[in-house]
Amino acid sequence: MDNLHLLPTIRDSLSYLYVEHCRIEQDGKAIALFDQNGKTPVPCASLMVLLLGPGTSITHAAVRVLAESGCLVIWCGEEGIRFYAQGLGETRSARNLLWQIQQWANPEQRLRVVERLYRMRFTEELPAGLTLRQLRGREGMRVRWAYEKASRETGVPWHGRSYDRHDWRTVDPVNRALSTANACLYGICHAAIVAAGFSPAIGFIHTGKMLSFVYDVADLYKTEITIPIAFRTVAEGERDLEGRVRRACRDAFREGRPLARIIPDIGRALGMPSQPLERADFDDDPAAPGKLWDPTGEIEGGVNWSEREDAP
Repeated sequence: MDNLHLLPTIRDSLSYLYVEHCRIEQDGKAIALFDQNGKTPVPCASLMVLLLGPGTSITHAAVRVLAESGCLVIWCGEEGIRFYAQGLGETRSARNLLWQIQQWANPEQRLRVVERLYRMRFTEELPAGLTLRQLRGREGMRVRWAYEKASRETGVPWHGRSYDRHDWRTVDPVNRALSTANACLYGICHAAIVAAGFSPAIGFIHTGKMLSFVYDVADLYKTEITIPIAFRTVAEGERDLEGRVRRACRDAFREGRPLARIIPDIGRALGMPSQPLERADFDDDPAAPGKLWDPTGEIEGGVNWSEREDAP
C-alpha cells in the first residue's frame, strides 16, 4: 500500500488495515510491514484495527507497540472470511456492550430490536403495526424468493435448504456452497462485532449460542452476498466447490467492503442514541477504574467514601 491516507474506514473514527503474506516488526514507536516489495511503515497510533490474514508473522515487540497504541488486533482468514482470535482494543469503555445488554434484558426493548433487524432486511418500507409472526412470515417469503430468483438466473436446481453436517458429501452442491459462503460471512461479521465492543453471544433473534449475535447480523446480508455467490459458483462447476466459494467471498468482501456497513447497521438495529465506538473520557487513562454502580445511578470511583460526609 503506497498511501496509508487511503485506508478504508469502518466509521470515521475507526480506520482498519488488512494485511497478509508479510512480516510485521516494531519500527520505532510504530510498526512496519515487510514483504517482497520491501518495507511499509504503519502509523499504528492512528490505527484502530489491524486484521492479520494468512501468511503473516508478527514479533512480540510489534504486538506490544500495537497494544500500547490501543490498536485492536484480529487474526482472521483471507479478507476476513474466518474469525480466529482477537487482541486488546483501544477503548476501555463498555458502553456499547452495556447498551446491547440493556436492549437484550428488557423484553419490550428486545422486541423492538428484533423488529428492526427484520425490517432492515427489506429494501421496501414495511407497513407499521406488523406482529412478530407477520414479520417472520414476510421474511420467509423474501428468502424463498431470493433462492428461487438465484435458481432461475443461474439455472441451478433448487429443492430447499437442507444439509447434514455429519454427512457433508451427500448434501447437494448448492446447499454445500450456501453453508460455505455463510461461514465466510460469519467471519467478517464476527470481526466487526468485536471491533466495536459488542458481544457476539448476546443475540436477539438467535439465542443460546456464543455466536448468536453474529447470526443476527449476518442475516442482514445473506440475500445480497452469499446466496448469489453460492448459486453462481455452482453454475460454473462443482470442482473444488468449497474453495471456489471461499475465494468468491474473499473477492466480494474486498470489492464491497461490508465491514464499513456492519457497525453502522448494528448501531441502527440496537437503536443507539449516538454512533458506536464513541470515545469514553477515561480512555485517556487505561488504568482508571471507571465509575461505581449505585441504585441511585453511577457514582465516581477512586473516592475514599469513608471520609465523605455523605457516606453511610
